Amino acid sequence: MASENQPRRAATQSDVAREVGVSRTLVSFAFRGAPGVSGETKEAIFEAAKRLGYRPNAVAADLARKHRSAVGLYLMDIRNEIYADILSGVRTALAQQPNKAQQHNRLILSVSRSADGEDRGALESLIEARVGIIIAATLLDPDHDVHEMARSVPLVSVTRPVEGVDSVYSDDAHGARAATEHLLGLGHTRITHLAGLAYDGHLVRRRAYEQTMRDAGLVPQTVCADDFTQDSGERAAARILDQADRPTALFCHNDQLALGAREAAYARGIAIPGDLSLIGYDNSRTARLHGIDLTSVDLHAVKLGEAAGEVALQRLTNPDGPPADRRFMPQLVLRRSTARPPQM
Repeated sequence: MASENQPRRAATQSDVAREVGVSRTLVSFAFRGAPGVSGETKEAIFEAAKRLGYRPNAVAADLARKHRSAVGLYLMDIRNEIYADILSGVRTALAQQPNKAQQHNRLILSVSRSADGEDRGALESLIEARVGIIIAATLLDPDHDVHEMARSVPLVSVTRPVEGVDSVYSDDAHGARAATEHLLGLGHTRITHLAGLAYDGHLVRRRAYEQTMRDAGLVPQTVCADDFTQDSGERAAARILDQADRPTALFCHNDQLALGAREAAYARGIAIPGDLSLIGYDNSRTARLHGIDLTSVDLHAVKLGEAAGEVALQRLTNPDGPPADRRFMPQLVLRRSTARPPQM
């Protein structure tokens, strides 16, 4: 007999079967949702399991069904609010699936530990957890590496389109043009783009800004931060703002970089928007706060998450279907961080 200090043995399907007076196979069928179990028997099995404290092993159930049902979600940077929004959208999509597909609503989360999102271990942990599909927001790997990964486990790329892979994303070229054209329309000619590091699939905003500047007969200036964080944005913006001929406007790759640029400006007594207009990208919750009032491009992160969840469920149901391509149109949200350039 176990002493009071010893941990209690976990209940098994065999324990539940003995409690109800049925076979262990019938208990397994009930928890897997397989046919052949009456409603009355299923209810008795579930009540006995609750009474005994039995919890089904989802991984073992997958092995018994010979397929993987869990959805893995990779987030590049949980400190960036848009990834929390994407998570919220994914969870909403999984919760709204029909009852017959409830085996797919188990969500396993993995987050990169590095500031630049280059943490292959976070993705590999999802593969090791035997998930049925990975929703990845945002991948910085080269396209050929993404394709290689997708051959190992089905993949949904979020915020970045990858040809031949299920993709859910916002039209970054449209968003970057809207931001740059807004600044041009205010009369700015010295507009700098504060970008993150250059990776496959993450140059669209930069290229759209540069082309829009050239179309206006102006010379683009792009400065790359060390990564995509607020601290990195502050350091990079400090270099920009310490120039003798500093820009009158900054368009930043994301809100985190823009918030860092805002701190660098205020540390130098540069008023926003009186001396410097500032635009971010993401339309995060922080951007909307009174006192921040950051003009930003809304990429609709919650909707991206919902769509990614829907695409993942469709892929699990139809493994051989054509790659999904779900594109959203971003919207420039005007607030108080932009104005006409000084001395105009």
